[in-house]
Amino acid sequence: MARKTPSRLEMRKMAEAAESKGEDGKSSTKKKKATKKKATRKKAAKRTKTAASVRKRLVWGIFSGNLKEEARFPYDKRKDAEKKMEQLLAKGKKLYFIQPIKEEITEELPVEAE
Repeated sequence: MARKTPSRLEMRKMAEAAESKGEDGKSSTKKKKATKKKATRKKAAKRTKTAASVRKRLVWGIFSGNLKEEARFPYDKRKDAEKKMEQLLAKGKKLYFIQPIKEEITEELPVEAE
């Protein structure tokens, strides 16, 4: 015959009875300290001033099917980039596509003398 597994309610009653008597049969009112392990978080890498000062701009790049860059256009000249892509597509059977590129701004802004 198969053994019947105790239900949650029965297991709870047994656990409470064991708590009230204590583990070794002695009645004890002391509660065991809960030993919780604190969750540790990894510290995020601090950004340095040099990393924060790098500025980037977005430009449109036209690429061929083998990922060779054919041309670059400023972000606000998307229509010109599409026209250039149409011209390249009309020349041959190659595949071309437009993709945004983030490039670093390296030139310094001129400082006006007062």
